[in-house]
Amino acid sequence: MTQVLTDINLPLPLVRKGKVRHVYDLGTDLLIIASDRVSAFDCILSPGIPDKGKILTRISKLWFDLIGHDIDHQLISDQVSHLPAELKPFHDQLEGRIMIVKKTKVIPVECVVRGYIIGSGWKDYQKTGAICGHYLPEGLRLADKLPNPIFTPATKADTGHDENISIKDMQDILGVDTTKYLEEKSLALYKWGSEYAAKRGIILADTKFEFGIIDGQIILIDEVMTPDSSRYWPMSDYAPGESPPSFDKQIVRDYLESTDWNKEPPAPKLPDHIVQKVRSRYLELETLLNQKAN
Repeated sequence: MTQVLTDINLPLPLVRKGKVRHVYDLGTDLLIIASDRVSAFDCILSPGIPDKGKILTRISKLWFDLIGHDIDHQLISDQVSHLPAELKPFHDQLEGRIMIVKKTKVIPVECVVRGYIIGSGWKDYQKTGAICGHYLPEGLRLADKLPNPIFTPATKADTGHDENISIKDMQDILGVDTTKYLEEKSLALYKWGSEYAAKRGIILADTKFEFGIIDGQIILIDEVMTPDSSRYWPMSDYAPGESPPSFDKQIVRDYLESTDWNKEPPAPKLPDHIVQKVRSRYLELETLLNQKAN
């Protein structure tokens, strides 16, 4: 097992340090580094998850390669040999966890697609019968498959929670035409991704996409359908009416909910058995996604 990487400092301009990733300026391009940090309830937790950043990077690379030319995307290279010469001393740390990407103007809305009712969508439905303005049939159970996938945008937040917004709110931010394009493209990507996953025994319950603009063109950016940006369930364990076991950090959230932590920093340290369980689930998902279709 490799050493856990929770922080790194490079001799480059730092554009952004998020909950998991560092973004550095390469001049004409950007360098995204996926760390092994894990967060829950807006807190960075300790310790990190061994190999998490590498697994996330490989899964994103898988999806970028599969997407092909259906939509242009940001990825240029994931090879450390393509980095500037001054970063050679950092190759061992960076190997397997980088993406060299196109520099874009980031569209400030998370493009979320939900195929099943769970999480914040379930909470909204219980209160209002709707999710982000989509009124749904009465009597849906937790984790039920929706009649059709729905597009539920959210405002982006580097810290704290993203906030669900309506499509009208998104139109006010981006305009009608851009909103319509992003909705259609997000739904199409989710449909394609969920069909790919289903052939490998996995349910893609929901996911979020991010987009940017370069030379007047909208392209797909950020991570794509990873267990940090998506909710995956094993098809064999799925049962409507209960929260299915997942391939993401829900294991961490469930553990924290079982403690008396008040969700204010500092968060309790994760026990080793939880860390290893999360790592195993991430690796299991990666293995399944790389399998041939059933």
